[in-house]
Amino acid sequence: MAGIDLTGKNAIVTGGHSGLGLVATRALAEAGASVVVGSRDTDRAAKAVAGIQNVEVGQLDLLVPESIDAFVARYLDTGRPLHILINNAGFSGPGGIVRDARGYEAQFAANHLGHFQLTLGLHPALRAAGGARVVNTTSGAQRMSDILWDDPHFTTGRHSPDLAYAQSKTANVLFTVELDRRWSADGIRAYAPHPGIVPATDFNKSAGEEAQRAMGLIDESGEPIIDPDRGKKTPEQGAATIVFAATSPLLAGVGGVYLNNCDISPLDADPNPIDLTADEVPADVAPHSIDPRSAQRLWQLSEKLIERSPA
Repeated sequence: MAGIDLTGKNAIVTGGHSGLGLVATRALAEAGASVVVGSRDTDRAAKAVAGIQNVEVGQLDLLVPESIDAFVARYLDTGRPLHILINNAGFSGPGGIVRDARGYEAQFAANHLGHFQLTLGLHPALRAAGGARVVNTTSGAQRMSDILWDDPHFTTGRHSPDLAYAQSKTANVLFTVELDRRWSADGIRAYAPHPGIVPATDFNKSAGEEAQRAMGLIDESGEPIIDPDRGKKTPEQGAATIVFAATSPLLAGVGGVYLNNCDISPLDADPNPIDLTADEVPADVAPHSIDPRSAQRLWQLSEKLIERSPA
């Protein structure tokens, strides 16, 4: 962010009050941007961002379509263009399956569909910016699964939280690819950053200490293990790729890409899920995550899914 002036720019960060989102919110605001933080718990969010200038909080529940529409309407009513949209909030799935009111699996619904609906609603403000960026925070977990086209909501009983998470993170990348194809002519570019594994965030802590130790994320005393060369990062190191996507002039004229370590990821043509160990956490992008035909197919499916009324 050194040397980047965002004075006069407007940004929205979903989940911008905790973890990587809070670090990104602070970085954007300190560079001069006006930031709206979208959060389910506005009281908690307001306390978290207290003292950061040019930051306001708006109620946003990505599992509730009416909440998304209300958030969009409030922002559009301000008449402000939107220069940066960081779709960062994530739903951490528990052991069992969780569904929203429509019957949709919650990680897919919140991590992808909620942000899809939000972004489509904010398109007029993004277009009005005359140059905007949409940043969809993803994960190296995109390597682990394509979209489960025949059953994305796990109605056949094969659900696991890890598989559901991986599908949602692949969706983030495919959404990025198709959004950039459709909207780049309007000056809107899209990016999917993988922040790395950040043990200190509530999201990763939710796995529990035993699982974190098995993954080599915390030591015996429960302290985070920081090893950025192996993808294990501090919150600031993790958020770096997110704010790089949102602001870096190095990405001018480039879009629809998956980012890792503040750079465009090489393609791993043969991603092997079983090579994941505590010392080796591969995170390069898999072919299924950037396939343009899949990206168009997911966009069309997502449009149909967000049109469905709650049961």
